[in-house]
Amino acid sequence: MTVKVRFAPSPTGRIHAGNVRAALVNWLFAQKHQGIFVLRIDDTDLERSTRENEDLIETDLKWLGLEWDERYNQSKRFDIYQKCAEALKADGRLYACYETADELDRRRKVQLSRGLPPIYDRAALSLTAEEIAAFEAEGRKPHWRFKLEGKRVAWEDLVRGHCEVDTTSMSDPVLIREDGAFLYTLPSVVDDIDMKISHVIRGEDHVANTGTQLEIFEALSAFFGGSPLPVFAHMPLLVGADGEGLSKRLGSMSISQMRDDGLEPLAITSHLAKIGTSDALEAAPSLLALVEGQDFDKMGRAPARYDFADLMRLNAQVLQGLSYADVKTRLEDFGADLGELFWDTVKPNLHRFAEVVLWVKIVEGDIEPIISDPALIARALELLPADYGRDSWSVWTSAIKETTGAKGRALFMPLRLALTGQEHGPDMGALSFLIGRYKIAQRLQG
Repeated sequence: MTVKVRFAPSPTGRIHAGNVRAALVNWLFAQKHQGIFVLRIDDTDLERSTRENEDLIETDLKWLGLEWDERYNQSKRFDIYQKCAEALKADGRLYACYETADELDRRRKVQLSRGLPPIYDRAALSLTAEEIAAFEAEGRKPHWRFKLEGKRVAWEDLVRGHCEVDTTSMSDPVLIREDGAFLYTLPSVVDDIDMKISHVIRGEDHVANTGTQLEIFEALSAFFGGSPLPVFAHMPLLVGADGEGLSKRLGSMSISQMRDDGLEPLAITSHLAKIGTSDALEAAPSLLALVEGQDFDKMGRAPARYDFADLMRLNAQVLQGLSYADVKTRLEDFGADLGELFWDTVKPNLHRFAEVVLWVKIVEGDIEPIISDPALIARALELLPADYGRDSWSVWTSAIKETTGAKGRALFMPLRLALTGQEHGPDMGALSFLIGRYKIAQRLQG
């Protein structure tokens, strides 16, 4: 069987960490099994879908390295959805309903007051031709429900193991609205069959939907000449570091915002691939390494904790693993290419790549030195070597220590503050050599 998976975002907004986790796991699974990754734009909501958001989705996926093999727009496939709907109507599995939203709401309230489950009672199946004609005369347009068989639907889930859903406890789902618009479920199932999707990998919030969708798969099987059911994998959802849900906060965690904030794509993919698994939460050396490590057996059942502090730690790890050759062009774009020694010196202190600009200024520009110990700084200026080379820092500080008695933090912090204006930073031996004797002397003078 050829592995074929899909990521089906709606272009009604920017994609965020939760969306991309689903895209990433699908992409990794396809790559590991030499399969096909499909980008399927769910733009059936013509009013809310925009080309701008569609372009942003593509930009974000490409930036993360998640290139697709096939691409579709559901808005261009309405004809096949309509044909499938007509086939379901002919088989008696899709039936017209004329209740208004208010009528359905009142009916649910009555059911609840009687201690009954608030599921649709299939009253529409009992309508007479005269009643239907009367509704039509009022101007009512029907919505269309799929008639569930009311049985236990079972499947073997790659994450959750054996799963069962009892469709007798569910309302017959609406597949087509009064205005003729298709809701998510029918186009999704039709496309999964028609595109020969082998595995449906998504969040566990879709588990209940799977029972319904499997019944629709079976009902449409004959229309497509018989088709195997896909294998399902339902991943635990993301929660914050505090264990609370992320549904609201994820909206502000768009991938485009992370890109603008200077996060590395490999840090994002490493984080999303490993949270909720038995793997150590460390930055991967490459996307290929993430492909090799992908395994549903590693995925736990507990919610995956999304901690931004962990993401920032991985971001720093990714930067620390980059060679000068990896970043030379990026340094040039930032006006920050001061050579290999500069990059190797500053990268252990970077959390975001853009922070190199600060260290360029410290090495080449004018800063406001902080003179916290004037007597020590004056003595340091007197002892500053005439020729300042790669090994001069240790010689110079040893001389200062010997003549002043200062040592440890009392020796090194005043020098760091005077030369960089920062309490923390890269190794001062290499950094002071990059700053050079002239600027060192200038800064020691205040």
